Amino acid sequence: MTLSPSEAVAQLTTLLGADAVIGEAAQMGSYLKEPRKRFHQQAAAVVRPGSVQQVQAVVCWAAENRVGLVPQGGNTGLVGAQVPMRGDEVIVSLARLDRIRHMDVAAGTMTAEAGVILEQAHKAAEAENTIFPLWLASQGSARIGGLLSSNAGGVNVLAYGNARELTMGVEAVLADGRLYQGLNSLKKDNTGYDLKDLLVGAEGTLGIITAATLRIFPKPADYETALVNIAGPEAALDLFQLMRERIGSRLNAFEIIPAIGLDMQLRHGMLDRDPTAGPSPWYALIEVSRMAGGPEGTLLAAVETAFGAGMIDNAVLAESLADRTRMWAFREQMSEVQSKEGASIKHDVSVPIAAVPQLIAEGSAAAMRLVPGIRPVPFGHMGDGNIHFNFSQPVGADSKSFMAEADERIHEAIYDIVLRLGGSVSAEHGIGQLKVDLLRQVKDPVALDMMRAIKTALDPLGILNPGKMLG
Repeated sequence: MTLSPSEAVAQLTTLLGADAVIGEAAQMGSYLKEPRKRFHQQAAAVVRPGSVQQVQAVVCWAAENRVGLVPQGGNTGLVGAQVPMRGDEVIVSLARLDRIRHMDVAAGTMTAEAGVILEQAHKAAEAENTIFPLWLASQGSARIGGLLSSNAGGVNVLAYGNARELTMGVEAVLADGRLYQGLNSLKKDNTGYDLKDLLVGAEGTLGIITAATLRIFPKPADYETALVNIAGPEAALDLFQLMRERIGSRLNAFEIIPAIGLDMQLRHGMLDRDPTAGPSPWYALIEVSRMAGGPEGTLLAAVETAFGAGMIDNAVLAESLADRTRMWAFREQMSEVQSKEGASIKHDVSVPIAAVPQLIAEGSAAAMRLVPGIRPVPFGHMGDGNIHFNFSQPVGADSKSFMAEADERIHEAIYDIVLRLGGSVSAEHGIGQLKVDLLRQVKDPVALDMMRAIKTALDPLGILNPGKMLG
């Protein structure tokens, strides 16, 4: 950066107006404090542009002055892509770009600006009797731009795909200030490279997404939801295969949760009552959508078949919206409750679905050999092979000592198993600054060369989210 922070603030204030610039460190707190509290760098300033043209003006200014820019949505990311890495960057908050520009129910699309909160996108779709099916725990604060930049997943990937598959087109400001206008809604377009797919998942390193054309779907008439007692991941795999055969594309979600997750939530009062059918070593949360005129009881029939085949020994089906909400709270609170149990070592990994049981068995055993008393808490998206393989500290352990002694060793053990099973070390959270070194270790060298070439071509000055993803 060629300017002092005070000079940067003064110039940005002239460019955007005082209301759009935060220059006092004491007022930047909410923009700097990411959810896991792992990264603690200051910023030279925070800017809050109110239009796409203002975003372009900021990028042009940054290019002229060699200032790094950190695009930020709702600041819910878990790998530090949305917060400063060096301390002299300017955070570009897209929060004020928060309009739903267009709804086209016939075409099945919604055009939303980057600052639209996911929950607002849900409500806009529901007002037209449709759904935008990207659904995750932080939907009350996560914003569209950040979700697309990290290629967010969530619990409906099984039926609808991740953020990239839900995006038909994007609008983005490039590193030289030009505007890429790719907001088309065409299902077929073979006129060259798919630039939309390049920008989605790039974590703001290739362009700043300002708006997107998103896919929306007819709203289901109802949902059938069940919480099923299972013996373990092997049984979950068999049950998942049965559900897929019986239900097909209407199987929205298949999540697995260990008993320790229920014990933790009940101990900390996070559930008003036990949502399960009774004690079990593991649980599967299964949800099916029913379209208007479609048959009722599809999930019940499939559960009964599983009973008959000896795959499960107990289950409870949601009989009300309150039941469904409680079941999903059990799943969605899994990350939060671990923070109440002390330090936690976390992995967002994926393997081929058939390898999930082996991953959990081998990974749990390896961690317990390394740290006696450690508590494995693997849970998540069995239906797409994405497991949040977390480990809570031993009961009574000192949190700082646990992390200092165990963090690196546990990561190494789990990633070794994941890679041996043909998996990925980042399933849905991204690379950010947390996994830059890890990416260099595990990514194919040719793929890394291609990524660096693209970065150099689109951002030759390196001003877009410097240091993230590729370092």
